[in-house]
Amino acid sequence: MAPGLIEYRPSVGLPGSDKSLHHNATQSFGHVETKKHVEYQPGRTVVEPHDFYEHESLRPSFPRVHWDPLTEVPYHDNGIHGDSRFSNLLSSATDVFDYNPKIGTEIHGVNLASLTDAQKNDLARLTAVRGVVFFRNQTDLDIDAQRALGAYFGKLHKHATTAVPLQAGLEDVHVVHTEGSSKEQRAVTYELQPPSYTCLKLLTGPPRGGGGDTLWASQYAAYDLLSAPMQKYLEGLSALHSAKMQADGSRALGRPVRRDPIVTKHPLIRTHPVTGWKSLFFNPGFVTAIVGIPVAESNAIISYLNEIISTTQETHVRFQWQKNDVAFWDNRICNHSASYGFAPHRRHAVRVACHAERPVFDPAGKSQEEELNSRDGLPNVNKDGARQSNYND
Repeated sequence: MAPGLIEYRPSVGLPGSDKSLHHNATQSFGHVETKKHVEYQPGRTVVEPHDFYEHESLRPSFPRVHWDPLTEVPYHDNGIHGDSRFSNLLSSATDVFDYNPKIGTEIHGVNLASLTDAQKNDLARLTAVRGVVFFRNQTDLDIDAQRALGAYFGKLHKHATTAVPLQAGLEDVHVVHTEGSSKEQRAVTYELQPPSYTCLKLLTGPPRGGGGDTLWASQYAAYDLLSAPMQKYLEGLSALHSAKMQADGSRALGRPVRRDPIVTKHPLIRTHPVTGWKSLFFNPGFVTAIVGIPVAESNAIISYLNEIISTTQETHVRFQWQKNDVAFWDNRICNHSASYGFAPHRRHAVRVACHAERPVFDPAGKSQEEELNSRDGLPNVNKDGARQSNYND
């Protein structure tokens, strides 16, 4: 049997590497199979052209209109009706896994555009437990289906400063659209009824490895990080959440402010109506002061809570987006932020969020960590920082 011919191509190597290395090849039954040549340049990803962009109607606009102040609206959390094992939602799932013990779950095989009411209730309950749930490649979830899904859970929120779609009649849709580095953090905790369930779909974005990930932090876990005396202390305090900085930032860019900025007092610790768990309710972007204590003490608490939320890695989940992926989260128990560093890629997403109840603290609420540890037969965490500990690597 005559030998086959192999065409060798130079590999792309790192500086100083041997660029004469050839492909690995195997011979079987007279056929020569070669591995596909891999082109790789560290830190570089291909930029997608958008000459004929399919989502043109959902690009951002800033209409110069003025809305009346928000007033309180009725709210009932449908997650209360969800199955505790999420059997309706997971009936069509092909895979489900957690990102870490504290926050973040990904589900495959579920089409968000065709959920039954029972599945939606399960989705709300799961989100109330896990903070944020991810779904890949939701091509059927167009903007109408996304709004209908959000509206099932409550009245959709209309943002006072950020972009809305060019298409008329979508003022309750928040548009994320950047052509380079940006940071997105719009939890609007200053509203009388800050949002609960929130649905963000990526229309186009950086390819894998191109940046633009989003991070969420669990406020259940942030509460559980506190010592028992600090938990008790903060349970008696409230914070001021201000829309003024966000409004000033919009005006500085020459953009309209569609609703007058407000300052609202909310409890620092709130209790979730579905789980009964206590969580921190603190947003680094909007909290300006703690009520009823000296300024120095207020500033120290704000700094401390900022550090807990920003630097405690086990309370975080990081999601690497792909086109048509969806994140569904509960703003009552999560902080979120997009990451910098995705230039020159376009990042375009649309988001809907519904109003929730006014934040309340119920002293009968429970700790997520303690309840789950009891369920699983695990010991409670030792929070004694004076004890000997080992380096964690």
